[in-house]
Amino acid sequence: MTVALMLHRANGASVSTSFRRAAFGKDDPFARNREIAWEGPDAMAVGRTSFIGELDVASYPHIETIVVAEGELTLTAIGAAPLVLGPQAGAVIGCGTSLRIHAASRVQFSFCAAACDKPTNHNLVPLRADADFKPSATLPPEALLGPAPECRSDNVFTEESVEYRAGTWDSTPYHRIVRPHRQNEFMHLVAGSVRFAAPDGSVLSANTGDAIFVPKGVSVGWESSDRVAKFFVVQAVQA
Repeated sequence: MTVALMLHRANGASVSTSFRRAAFGKDDPFARNREIAWEGPDAMAVGRTSFIGELDVASYPHIETIVVAEGELTLTAIGAAPLVLGPQAGAVIGCGTSLRIHAASRVQFSFCAAACDKPTNHNLVPLRADADFKPSATLPPEALLGPAPECRSDNVFTEESVEYRAGTWDSTPYHRIVRPHRQNEFMHLVAGSVRFAAPDGSVLSANTGDAIFVPKGVSVGWESSDRVAKFFVVQAVQA
């Protein structure tokens, strides 16, 4: 049983996830190269993209979190210094951002995008593994199969109009019961490993450098035996 969608394996192994080549909206700058693994009812999509060349985007048409898997991608917002993303580095592009995109050789990245109808308050925001972590809520006792973990987060991008939040999170080891996932969640592990359990007892293992997506409502458990850190995107889905 599939409990999560594997978007990228850092060790180069193939993934069983099915992708379809499609644009995310009519003005998608990566329309020719985008591969979508999942698209949801609130106009969120996740998948992977490969790109080489240069693009000038006057107004970025949606919100998009990018994490590079292979190669190097340079993003330059108007009036800002270039942001160079190598493997395992990421950024959030705000809706309405004026942006130059450049890749001298082919780059591959995982993405989590969400539609929006107005510019966001943020333009281009890097994701950092050495984040400015602050304590965050742990899990309720009834969801745990062991001691409560110590969790921290650094939320660097929030757009309330589409309930889109991105940043970096880490936690001490913990074991959680199988339960319906409460939000759509994109994850890119920057440290540690996780075992995602399905109701039938099958397990999907993810390691440092892997990119995963768990849709809201999918029943999944979590087990980690070391510190886990991840870039994340979460989006609540309207009932």
